[in-house]
Amino acid sequence: MAYILKNNEGVIIAASPDTQVAADWVAVENTDTEYLAFLDNELKKHHTFRESDIQLARVLEDLISILIDRSLISYTDFPSAAQKRLNERQSLRHKNKLSLLGDDDVTPL
Repeated sequence: MAYILKNNEGVIIAASPDTQVAADWVAVENTDTEYLAFLDNELKKHHTFRESDIQLARVLEDLISILIDRSLISYTDFPSAAQKRLNERQSLRHKNKLSLLGDDDVTPL
């Protein structure tokens, strides 16, 4: 069950996947076509920023790796939560690179 808010013209202007934010928010099924169209439109609006954020995150990961490799900063300088995220991202990137290679491209160690 999702909740939506419509303007005076009956157009959805806000949505919540699971919380009725105020009394004027109306419950709809998650499969409601108007609700799904609103979500799709919102995702399309923010696609450019999301892509930019992803690309910037990759640049920052690479920058951190370069700084660590050159001993300008230490991995242990980062708080434990940041270390955990860096490890997760490095692991995901490594797995993704391996999955992009075909079986014929893998060289045994």
